[in-house]
Amino acid sequence: MRLLLLGGTEFAGRAVAEAAVGRGWEVTVFHRGRHEAPAGVRTLVGDRTAPDGLAALDEDPGEWDVVVDTWSAAPRAVRDAARLLRDRAGRFVYVSSCSVYAWAPPAGYSEEAPVVEGASPDADLTDYARDKRGGELAAVDAFGADRSLLVRAGLILGPYENVGRLPWWLNRTARGGPVLAPGPRELPLQYVDVRDLAEWILGAAEQGLSGPYNLVSPQGHTTTGELLEACVRATGGTAELRWTAPEVVLEAGIEPWTQLPVWVPPGSALHDALHASDVSRAVAAGLRCRPVAETVADTWRWLTEIGGTAPQRPDRTLKGLDPDVEAKVLGTDRGV
Repeated sequence: MRLLLLGGTEFAGRAVAEAAVGRGWEVTVFHRGRHEAPAGVRTLVGDRTAPDGLAALDEDPGEWDVVVDTWSAAPRAVRDAARLLRDRAGRFVYVSSCSVYAWAPPAGYSEEAPVVEGASPDADLTDYARDKRGGELAAVDAFGADRSLLVRAGLILGPYENVGRLPWWLNRTARGGPVLAPGPRELPLQYVDVRDLAEWILGAAEQGLSGPYNLVSPQGHTTTGELLEACVRATGGTAELRWTAPEVVLEAGIEPWTQLPVWVPPGSALHDALHASDVSRAVAAGLRCRPVAETVADTWRWLTEIGGTAPQRPDRTLKGLDPDVEAKVLGTDRGV
């Protein structure tokens, strides 16, 4: 298989590139040159947001079996690349998001749920949901419904994370001491390890799949307790998880999802949207999810190898809870 990755040097794109190289695929990575490309790939350099930014791609004589695009800003960038490539590639895979569903999708929502309105493949930067939906429309417009695959990912965790969720929890538990653990401990979580996402994308491309797929772990794959306890074990076991009722967390003014990454209170629309989707279609098409302990341990190993500070995307909010706020909620003398 010949793969063209638009991106391919960070998080999801990098995982796809490495997985494809591992399968023996011929991989070309088109990127801006800001980060080192994975080993074993051919590189093309260009900035798709700049005038003539696709020149290197336009001038290259390559043809590909599949294109994978992880773009999450102005949809017109997806439009321009997809139109350029529609006669040179067999299939276009767009890594989208479950955020494209009209708010708020009910628990158990499938790929048939209504999507946001007002999105356009020709749009400049708008908001995340409409940008992702616009990217989907751009992919389908250029490649048709039968040659485009829309991967509606949910929460993505694992090595190379540049959003700040799992790295924050790992660094927090590594510091030890009492840790504000938002309850309930048994609260179900849905996420996908970035490497499982990558393997599913490549397998789907081999199968010639098309259309939308929700892509996170099945409901019941793990819980908040299992995730945070895995963090404690991976980082040395000196942290003490202090399970705290959701009402106490919210009354303290702590923001779910951002100040306490991954967590959202049970029974909320946000929890149903992020942690209660139907992924049976992806499972039937080969989705396999590794245990949460493996995701956590491998992410900690990667994080320590790079010095403990994860890369941070400039277009994403900073994650994490101020130690003084944590200490106040827990009733301890000071943050750790």
